[in-house]
Amino acid sequence: MRLASVTSRPARARHLLLQLGAAALLLAGCGGGGSAGPSSGGTGVAPTSYAAGHISGFGSIIVNGVRYDDSAALVTDDDGNRSSRDALKLGMGVEVHGGAISDDGKGPRGSANEIRHGAELRGPVSAVDAVAKTLVVLGQTVRVLDTTVIDERLVGGFAGIAVGAVLEVHGTLDAATGVYTATRLEPTGSGDGFRIRGIVANLDSVAKTFTIGPALISYAGVAPVPANLVNGALIRVRLQTVQVGGAWIATKIDGAGKKPEDGGEVELEGTISAFTSKTSFSVNGIPVDATNAVFGDGATALALGVKVEVKGSAVNGVVIATRVSVEDEQEHHDKGFELHGAIASIDTAAKTFVLREVKVSYAAAGIEYRGGSEAQLAVGVQLEVKGKLSADGTMLLAERISFGD
Repeated sequence: MRLASVTSRPARARHLLLQLGAAALLLAGCGGGGSAGPSSGGTGVAPTSYAAGHISGFGSIIVNGVRYDDSAALVTDDDGNRSSRDALKLGMGVEVHGGAISDDGKGPRGSANEIRHGAELRGPVSAVDAVAKTLVVLGQTVRVLDTTVIDERLVGGFAGIAVGAVLEVHGTLDAATGVYTATRLEPTGSGDGFRIRGIVANLDSVAKTFTIGPALISYAGVAPVPANLVNGALIRVRLQTVQVGGAWIATKIDGAGKKPEDGGEVELEGTISAFTSKTSFSVNGIPVDATNAVFGDGATALALGVKVEVKGSAVNGVVIATRVSVEDEQEHHDKGFELHGAIASIDTAAKTFVLREVKVSYAAAGIEYRGGSEAQLAVGVQLEVKGKLSADGTMLLAERISFGD
């Protein structure tokens, strides 16, 4: 994706393995506890790349502009439960541990060993603002943009979301405002409890409560209490589905900071969750040392809550950044989404087909066809599709269809 003024983005073809920088600094004020390092995903290959971001396409999956082959990957949710490749959806937040990134002339590619997916929120909708296009879920305000993917089970998209609906919200948290920006919304059940990932405030060790945004959370029943449960920490909390005395009841608390393994290439996409200076901050709980990073003009744009993309390599769980770029929502909109794969089903009357479980419309006039024509669209045909979301966010509107992969 293209990035805003902090640096001009180099061509993706310049993706090379980044060498380790100087020893990591201990970053004051950078939150995030870090989970255990990843396994090899059953492939026997040690990961040499790490990416954290959202799925912007399939081919097998595309994260931060890199196409990762997920055919041999171990796929898990953020509780460590195994799931299938089919669980991976457009707009989902993921971590990818994989092999070396290379470029074959068609863009950067890698092979994923392990993919972990997880949402920021899972819970009931308590308010809907159709004018501002915002929701309130577990007390948290959620922005919905024209780049937010909305599961087609929510008929009508945003208009189909009602108070009381239980949603899974993938996205990013602005630590400065407490507002979440959704990258994907989908309906879910409440049988497995609710979830919230956010920043601790108002910690009361006597009453055993804290807040995340406006939500009051009781951790009286959690044992042992994590050492990283402190004000300002970014954590993930599992909740019971019924409030008691106005508080949500925590059943499990985890450090939400992720830990890339040492060595290889690291690329993070997310928001600055803790900020000391432009050379010492955290992205989604992962500490970043940007002492020797390239910023270009506009480095003063860096601040708490700013969405960034960071490239570098890891030492002791700290990303030694070589490049830091601020992301721009308009440019993200202009970039759109990208799918690669075979047509699974097609409706020639409605002029839609399904590719990697994404419904694609080819009904608009002016679609650019490369290497074939509309008449050649059929089940099993391999395509590359680029486009933007429909107005309700539930379908991809094709702008360019290329035959072959």
